[in-house]
Amino acid sequence: MRTLVISILLTAFTGHAFAATCLQQANEKKLRSHAQEYFMQKCEEEAKKSCEALAKTKELDGSAKRAFVKKCVADAVGS
Repeated sequence: MRTLVISILLTAFTGHAFAATCLQQANEKKLRSHAQEYFMQKCEEEAKKSCEALAKTKELDGSAKRAFVKKCVADAVGS
């Protein structure tokens, strides 16, 4: 969990250069079937929380916040 939060923050601040996406992490761990689905769900939930927190620090609101969070989560998940 801690690694995911750090990777999402790195993604936000470094232009996506260093962070591994949830999909990449699942592939590296060689997860399949239900294990991969569970991992991806948890990873996406954590990504959404982190992205919402980041949007709050950037003082985004309304449609700007929704668009930012949507793109941030999509980038973090990598699907």
